[in-house]
Amino acid sequence: MIAKIHQLSPRLANQIAAGEVVERPASVIKELLENCLDAKATRIDVEAEQGGVKLMRVRDNGTGIGEQDLELALSRHATSKISSLDDLESVKSLGFRGEALASVSSVSRLTLTSNVEDQDNAWQVITEGRDMKAQLQPAAHPIGTSVEVRDLFFNTPARRKFLRTEKTEFGHLEEVIKRLALSRFDVAFSLKHNQKVIHNLRPAETQAAQEKRVASVCGPAFIEQALHIDMEAPGLRLWGWVGLPTFSRSQMDLQYFFVNGRVVRDKLVGHAVRQAYRDVLYHGRHPAFVLYLELESANVDVNVHPTKNEVRFRDGRLVHDFIFRSLHKALAQVRPETPTGGGIEQLGVMQEQAAMPVQGLEAGVFAGQTQVDLGQAAGNPAAPAMQPMPWQGASFNQYSPRQMQEQAQVYASLHGDLNASEAAVTEAGQVPPLGYAVAQLHGIYIVSENAKGLILVDMHAAHERIVYEKMKISWAQQGIKAQPLLVPISIAVSSREADQVETQQELFAELGFVIDRAGSENILVRQVPSLLQHANVEQLVRDVLADVVTYGSSDRIRAAHNELLGTMACHGAVRANRRLNHVEMNALLRDMEITERSGQCNHGRPTWTQLSLSELDKLFMRGQ
Repeated sequence: MIAKIHQLSPRLANQIAAGEVVERPASVIKELLENCLDAKATRIDVEAEQGGVKLMRVRDNGTGIGEQDLELALSRHATSKISSLDDLESVKSLGFRGEALASVSSVSRLTLTSNVEDQDNAWQVITEGRDMKAQLQPAAHPIGTSVEVRDLFFNTPARRKFLRTEKTEFGHLEEVIKRLALSRFDVAFSLKHNQKVIHNLRPAETQAAQEKRVASVCGPAFIEQALHIDMEAPGLRLWGWVGLPTFSRSQMDLQYFFVNGRVVRDKLVGHAVRQAYRDVLYHGRHPAFVLYLELESANVDVNVHPTKNEVRFRDGRLVHDFIFRSLHKALAQVRPETPTGGGIEQLGVMQEQAAMPVQGLEAGVFAGQTQVDLGQAAGNPAAPAMQPMPWQGASFNQYSPRQMQEQAQVYASLHGDLNASEAAVTEAGQVPPLGYAVAQLHGIYIVSENAKGLILVDMHAAHERIVYEKMKISWAQQGIKAQPLLVPISIAVSSREADQVETQQELFAELGFVIDRAGSENILVRQVPSLLQHANVEQLVRDVLADVVTYGSSDRIRAAHNELLGTMACHGAVRANRRLNHVEMNALLRDMEITERSGQCNHGRPTWTQLSLSELDKLFMRGQ
């Protein structure tokens, strides 16, 4: 018997839609809060009981819904946010599908109360998932809307069995509120669970207030070790906070990315962020960030997934490269003197003085370690004595002029081209960010003193990063050297990948490859980068092709080169248990101050740490 085609009932259709939209209480809260924000609410109050399964109540002070629209708001595909295809191509609201309230009401007992400015009183509509018949009645309510959702999945027991414990479900619900609170600093949020206040976030208009909200959501440790960035390009802006590589996570639980105020988890964005952190992050660790991307709404498609957590960019490669360059530049500009703690000073182009390499006596390498009386040391009592240095007071060793000259020669040999005529003394109070070396500890660590307190430096890790960055600069200046293969390598690929080989010949040539198409699904590799001639060429080419197909570009070659350079730098760096004199230690400190990413070694380990005087006082209970 042939089954006849029939129209699904409104209840069944809404329950099917609910399967895509309503997964758990957190899904309901997300849809309701997005409606609140679209209604231009400045305050949103959320109450939940038993993780949201028993009760969810959301109240806002937005524009509200008129009496004539209340019943219609609970029907499928009913919305006031779009009306034509042109609106869909340039969506500026968070919700636009018109399925949220209908789906939620089909699997719960829902009460919707709203009031608008030109009404005498508020109106309330009540519906249950069983028959979907709405009951409209007058009510008392200020301007705005309240939505009460009770007994979620009461009519679908199978769905209810898949819910987790109350603690788990509330954790998901709270996470949704945190994300939306980060997306809109101008809106106040409050959350109660089982009559207990969990969050009470006030509007944050200033950067300091915004950082306070970020700290309350992400934890104070994040904002203390984060950089504030604000980068712009034609039609694009990226701003927010990025955690230092030393503040990494074992999970991707502290990653928030917003596109025009919308919380998204996009593969393209994730790939760009991973690329930016690749050179400074420890293996298996994940970065932490709160970032906001702003672009024209017409250049991004938000109608990709029912949950609206994914987007599609019209020019994905442009967005990918912009995110990568912005984060890569921000992380590269981190120096010991770079302010953290939320980055009160915007991290943009660093000051010229910080970018200029200051070396030798000009950097105060020797002057800060000793007070030398040249006349007395030379055996001439009548000769005038050198005045004490402004930072004098620490118990540094005394050096004779001959020792000073010898150490200057050692320092010059470390830096290659030091001009002795550049000898100068730093101005009063200008102590280098990493200070002056005091001692070496167990042949592993350098103990240094700066204006803030005590600094410990892992000399091997620090020197490893310095050597690595110098090798990268040298390699970049020389370009990629290629090595022709005696016997070309034949690789079977898909027809799409073979097409990419034909159309992206210039890109592969820049990467040091010469690849020809030998058939519909076959390619020939005739030339590879010299440093990678002993690597797994076939796998490397496949990875590059996969990146080109997905993202339009690839950094596999650069990453493979950098991995080799990092290994060479590790073996070439100063080893543990090697004794360094004060000049060598200070030379290392000065190099760290002018080297990009000097806060981490090639493997992501921190290279130095600071103990302030206040922390030392607490350690020894001074003044307590």
